[in-house]
Amino acid sequence: MLRKLAIAAGIVGIAIAGMLAYAATQPDDFRVARSASIKASPERILPLVSDLRRHREWSPWEQKDPGMKRSYSGAASGKGQVYEWDGNSEIGAGRITIAKASAQRVVFDMHFLRPFDSRSTGEIAMQPKGETTDVTWSIHGRQAFIGKVMGLFFSMDAMIGREFEGGLAKLKSVTEAAS
Repeated sequence: MLRKLAIAAGIVGIAIAGMLAYAATQPDDFRVARSASIKASPERILPLVSDLRRHREWSPWEQKDPGMKRSYSGAASGKGQVYEWDGNSEIGAGRITIAKASAQRVVFDMHFLRPFDSRSTGEIAMQPKGETTDVTWSIHGRQAFIGKVMGLFFSMDAMIGREFEGGLAKLKSVTEAAS
């Protein structure tokens, strides 16, 4: 009986070691992006994405914890505006700073504090196409080893991508309703 347990433990140990070795071969960086076409000019979309207070109108994460604590500092909008949040286990805690803002692109420095301490860069790019604008929402950054291991079981692209798709649909709805 002990011999069978030792063999089983050895097999489990080898499987775990193999999984960790495979995780170590995964890319060091990640990127998730989704796009939508919005019937509006970039100038109409920009105020909704370059003012972090206005993200409450369309961001999918804002709806997940109505009791989330929020604070804003820095610039009123655009480059230098800071948003800090502290929410439930689904939302976590962190800080977003607008690093760059132009008529066609807003770049966010993102520092997640909880559930894991990590940093990444978010971006919303707007490309005019006649009467519409192609809006691409993306996030990219370094992937820690724990993220590589989690990636063996959960697709970050699927999870975050689904949220981006919902947020872009809401941004489209809010923007087009204002016309």
